[in-house]
Amino acid sequence: MTENHPASFTVEVEHSGHRLDQFLVRQLPNTSRARIQQLIQQQKVLVNDKPAKASLRLHGDEQIRIVSELQRPPLRAVPEQIPLDVVYEDDDLAVINKPAGMMVHAGAGATDDERNRGTLTNALLHHFGRLSGIGGELRPGIVHRLDKATSGLIVVAKNDESHRKLAAQFSRRQVRKTYIALVHGWMKQDRGTISSSISRDRVRRTRMTTRRCGGREAVSHYIVKNRIVSSYGKFSLLELQIDTGRTHQIRVHLASLGHSVVGDTLYGAPREIRAQGRNPISLPRHFLHAARLSFHQPCSGEPLSFSVSLPIELEKFVGQVT
Repeated sequence: MTENHPASFTVEVEHSGHRLDQFLVRQLPNTSRARIQQLIQQQKVLVNDKPAKASLRLHGDEQIRIVSELQRPPLRAVPEQIPLDVVYEDDDLAVINKPAGMMVHAGAGATDDERNRGTLTNALLHHFGRLSGIGGELRPGIVHRLDKATSGLIVVAKNDESHRKLAAQFSRRQVRKTYIALVHGWMKQDRGTISSSISRDRVRRTRMTTRRCGGREAVSHYIVKNRIVSSYGKFSLLELQIDTGRTHQIRVHLASLGHSVVGDTLYGAPREIRAQGRNPISLPRHFLHAARLSFHQPCSGEPLSFSVSLPIELEKFVGQVT
């Protein structure tokens, strides 16, 4: 698809049941899903000559036309000389230990200013030069994400083939992701599974919630590694694994049980933790760290597994409350 050549497709029976946006992502490998959804929102994608929603389920034999390009071209991420903690690298991928406070990529609504600077993507482009293009010009190489205030391991793809194969491993739940979190209060059980679906909060749009019907499936497993009691209160140190990768999944799941992640004021954690006769303490980030990541090398099939220690600021915080 180019500025002067809008695209058209006939849906084959083999694509029956696919969402419209998913179908177009497969047909237009050089166009990001975010851009395709923008085209649909601007009613520039017609199904049987009528505008349709991104979530439309196809049945086969539909005629799909993209009648024009976006009114505004997407931003390009630009290389920036930002230090990177590269845990592993080969010809197909790299594993990075992302610090808290760094966004993985700029948002689709960002403008070409400071909001499109300082991201992991900017640093990756400077360090590696070329990355997979499947994520689009704003998200090259990005296969999965971590929240801005979450630290830890993230894998990025250097080429399109490795990107597709890594994405398939995530889709099939073959990637093992292990997190460490410190939460307020003592968990009732030593281990458990949280399987509440997750939707966007209707009132506070920056939040997600488990309280609405019809959300996306989300599954998180936790083990209590340590129960802490101190003058600052009770805390639980948890190890978590997630089967799905929904927005804010661990944070909203734990908050739904009444155990907000320390430092996560968006989901109910206090800004300061007070104790009688002692100075208040605070954590200017979430106590959530992606500690281990296991998957298969996308081209050779070799099993790969990586782990990183807690950042120093989290280690120090545990020392303050124990």
